[in-house]
Amino acid sequence: MTLSKTDLYKEVAQQAQALMAGEKDLIANLANVSALLYMRLPTLNWAGFYLLKEQELVLGPFQGKPACIRIPLGRGVCGTAAETGLAQCIYDVHEFAGHIACDAESNSEAVLPVFKNGKLLGVMDLDSPHTGRFDQEDMTGLQNLVNILQDAIA
Repeated sequence: MTLSKTDLYKEVAQQAQALMAGEKDLIANLANVSALLYMRLPTLNWAGFYLLKEQELVLGPFQGKPACIRIPLGRGVCGTAAETGLAQCIYDVHEFAGHIACDAESNSEAVLPVFKNGKLLGVMDLDSPHTGRFDQEDMTGLQNLVNILQDAIA
């Protein structure tokens, strides 16, 4: 039986809460959430985090192919999400001005800012080889996961 997206995200959220229960360590929680997303969400080729360090994003825990290590604020989808503080749901990354192609096989992307105590900590980044992979239902489910993560590490 295939789950609806809503039910899948509910299950993933429950699993994320269980993985992070009582754990405040940032890297441990980001690593487990990356693995969970990569394992549970279909048609991803990358799932992970970039952390804000000295006004640029630096690669954090992830699952997938090797990735860009540093991303300036305002550059690419991740840098745009970090600079604006707004989630980015990109149907076709090749049409996004300033897209940074860390993996030429990525065609769509979802990036959500992560905050700790009201300050930007970094971004959660998901890539897919499928154009149009992410929609509003994904963004709602992913935002719920970010909220759970923020509560766990705050």
